[in-house]
This record gives sequence, structure tokens and C-alpha cells, in this order.
Amino acid sequence: MRHDEGCVVCGRPCRAGRSPRTVACGLCGATFESIEVCEAGHAICERCRAVPAEDYIAAVCAATTERDPVALARRLMLHPAVQIHGPEHHFLVPAVLLAAHANATGEREALPARLREARRRSRTLTGCLGGTHGDCAAAVGAGVFVSALTGATPLSRIEWRRSNLATARALVRIAEAGGPRCCKRCAFLALIETADFVAETFGVRIPIASPVVCTHFERNAECLRLDCQFFPRPSRARTAAPERAGPTTRTGPKEKRPAGRAAPAKKAVARKSSARKR
Repeated sequence: MRHDEGCVVCGRPCRAGRSPRTVACGLCGATFESIEVCEAGHAICERCRAVPAEDYIAAVCAATTERDPVALARRLMLHPAVQIHGPEHHFLVPAVLLAAHANATGEREALPARLREARRRSRTLTGCLGGTHGDCAAAVGAGVFVSALTGATPLSRIEWRRSNLATARALVRIAEAGGPRCCKRCAFLALIETADFVAETFGVRIPIASPVVCTHFERNAECLRLDCQFFPRPSRARTAAPERAGPTTRTGPKEKRPAGRAAPAKKAVARKSSARKR
């Protein structure tokens, strides 16, 4: 399991020490020897690393302090049990949204029960629904999140409406991006759209850092590459670099000339003019 995205519990960088030390697993609490811990002291035991995808998603989302659902989803997607395409994404979407909402509002006591209900409701979602039914399960996952959050039932009124609206908005966002299938792209789009929906409907801000960049494209034979908004674009990063330089870009045209060339040229001209005067 890679740690490119940081600790699955808090998101901070993971560091490898010179010798193992006794730590408590950040998910199950069991003590074990680990050579790698995050900056906050979190580590994950091998038993938790080997559990099925849904068990791992539930355990991480119950323990995490992350408020960014996309950042949390990206870390969960690094687990080997989370396939490039698979039904585990149907639970991943509502789970990370419930965790982010709980951390943003402080409603952590209700989180375990909501995660269990979201897992139960998402189990009825089969794979490939986007292509066979025109109803991508990542979008339905957004509705599962709202329904588990509000306790919606078939007889609810406002909760029923909001759950369906969440699915509808996420589904439109996913449909506009077009096919073919990609569980990563659809999950990211559902999370981004639902974060906006939560802010508008419940007045809760769920932050999502921008840009969102996918790291799974090499494993996806049907990846849209540059036609996907999450595909890495190194050229854009290079173009944006001067904007982050701050005051150095506003000191005048001299800063834009190649370093080490303009100044020597001026000195040479000055020497020639002084020689003529003599």
C-alpha cells in the first residue's frame, strides 16, 4: 500500500524511522511494532491493511479527522482492495462525505451509526449502473449520504426530496463529463457537487482543495486522459508557477531577462564608452 497521499487518519506525511517502535493502530487500537508513522504518530497495523475494502473504508472514516472528502477518498483509493473500478466506490462516496460532515460540524457521536446505515443502503447498488441503467452509483452514493445523514425513509417528505436532489445533481455533473466508465472520475465529481449541495442546503461548508488530480490513470485502460478534468497537466503547473512567486514578478522588466546575461552585457558597454573618452 502506497502512502503518496499521507496518513489515512489525518492526512499528514508518513515518515520511516531507522528502527521500529511500539505504536497503537490508528484504526483498531492494537499495539504493534512499526517503522513508519505519520507526523502525528498514527500508524496502521497489517491486519487492518489486509481487510476487505468496505471494512477498511468504514474503519478509516470512523477514525479520521479529515474534513476534505476528496482528499480522504484519494487516500482510501490507495488501498489494494479498492479496485480501479468496483462496487466499493458505492460506499466510499457516502462514507467520506459522512466523515467530512461529522468533522466539520462536530457531530462525531452520530457518525458510527450513520456509516453503518450508509453501508447497508449502498450494498443494494450493483456495478455498471451508469451504462446499463443511466444511473451511476457514485451519484446514488450522494443520495445515500443525504438519506443516512437525515434519516430519510420512503415516507419522508423533506428528507426524501433532499436525498433525491443530491443524487440528481451529482448525476447531472457525472453525465455531463461523459463516458466511458471511470469510478474515480465519477466519485470525484459526485463529491465535489455534493459538497456544494450541502453548503446550499444545510449551511455546512465541506472544504475541497483544488485542483483535484487523479493518480490512477495508468491503471485505467479507458482513461479519457486530457479530456478528463482530473488528468495531471504538468504544463499548467509550470504556467502557474510565476503567479506563486509573489513580489518578484512585479519588480520590473529586468526580472524577466535570463539570469547572468543582461548585467554582464551592460558592463561591457560601459567599459567601451569609457575607453573612447580617454
